[in-house]
Amino acid sequence: MQLEKILHRIPVLEIHGNIQREVSEIQFDSRKVVADSLYVAISGSVSDGHSFIDSAIEKGANSIVCEELPQNLNEKITYIKVKNTAKSLGRLASNFYGNPTENLKLIGITGTNGKTSTSTLLFDLLKLLNHKSALISTVEYRIDEEIFPSTHTTPDAITLNKILRKAVDSGCEYAVMEVSSHGIDQYRTEGLNFAVAGFTNITHDHLDYHKTFIEYLNTKKKFFDNLSPEATAITNIDDKNGNVMVQNTKATVKTFAMKTLADYHGKLMEADFNGMLLQFNSKEFWSTLSGKFNVYNLLLVFGIAVELGFDEVDVLQSISQLKRVSGRFELLKSEGGIFFVVDYAHTPDALENVLDSINEIRSKNERLITVFGCGGDRDTTKRAEMGKIASSKSTLAIITSDNPRTEDPTEIIKQIEAGVDPQNFSKYTSIPDRKEAIKMAIKFAEPKDIILVAGKGHETYQDIDGVKHHFDDKEVLLELAAKMGK
Repeated sequence: MQLEKILHRIPVLEIHGNIQREVSEIQFDSRKVVADSLYVAISGSVSDGHSFIDSAIEKGANSIVCEELPQNLNEKITYIKVKNTAKSLGRLASNFYGNPTENLKLIGITGTNGKTSTSTLLFDLLKLLNHKSALISTVEYRIDEEIFPSTHTTPDAITLNKILRKAVDSGCEYAVMEVSSHGIDQYRTEGLNFAVAGFTNITHDHLDYHKTFIEYLNTKKKFFDNLSPEATAITNIDDKNGNVMVQNTKATVKTFAMKTLADYHGKLMEADFNGMLLQFNSKEFWSTLSGKFNVYNLLLVFGIAVELGFDEVDVLQSISQLKRVSGRFELLKSEGGIFFVVDYAHTPDALENVLDSINEIRSKNERLITVFGCGGDRDTTKRAEMGKIASSKSTLAIITSDNPRTEDPTEIIKQIEAGVDPQNFSKYTSIPDRKEAIKMAIKFAEPKDIILVAGKGHETYQDIDGVKHHFDDKEVLLELAAKMGK
């Protein structure tokens, strides 16, 4: 594409050189530059892309976008100076890939918990309603039936626009994506045109990155602040920050809730491990999903679908056919009758929601055994809180290793143990080896007891010292239960 077209509507401060030249691709990683690339120099948290301008030129870049011009300009190269290269990258990528979000309806889901479930359920719903869609989530990227491995919850701006362009070319009418706080903060969604934006909830998470809860909250809010007047924002007003999210948005605001009056109101009528009887906007239906948090997820899916123009009854009929999302309150049962729940819950709020949902369903004759840990090199302040929650709401909590990454697992466990109240000391134990912890839970369990294994959900690896070892909670549970005759 011609450089002049790529620069369309980009606020440029200075241009040195020819903008009539052809550009083969856009890159912000100098190692990936090929002949005739446009290299965008971004100042990251680890390194400054401006330091690699010479390297990018050596590899064949013919154009450079930067915040500071090099002292010596190469007359064969075109230099474009902008105020913020990270912000410009999204718009450059969108222009380069033909502004794909002008040709499909993009739905963004943000919040602390429920992003993956809601996005996946909405993607599956659109499929049941006979519409081709794309999905960009923590678990996977999909273009209709085609599946790609996921690298980030919200991929970089170039990858994002590349996926969306492919979705348009494949005939997709919709694209559903998770929008992470990291993605918002790093301008990865800049230049995208969202038709609908949904807010699930906001609780304690990512304070290793954002430092304070207010900073985290304001980052999420920025997503709604930047919506166009043509967009619709749907927010959870049962969350105390649900109205804060949309207070400055130019989009049309719609609400969903279970506890208060809202545009989309839900009620949980009955629940067991096989599913729930629900009432949305006074219409009853059955869902095979379980857990009160899933009522919120489905309610947001319902609201988005109706805002997209689908008939309420058609939407609810399709919602009743939706299956559970992999690793999200996923229910398994051993030959001996033990129930296993595998869930991705890795924040205090998510863990509490899952435990409360199980406790609401079970009669107190069955025991609830929880196996969980906390990830290393991440927000440390939530560890003690999760120890407190798990030990108070389980018959037995077994604290173990999650993805310790570069941290010592025993140190992480000590920080979790610090949150256990004295009256619950007899209700927990610690086993650093995750497989051994699961084995202990199965050994302790009897028929009809429930074992919750939380924290990793869909993940099929354990990250220890930078090495990813194969580990699948579901696989380990079923394998050990069979081996132990349970």
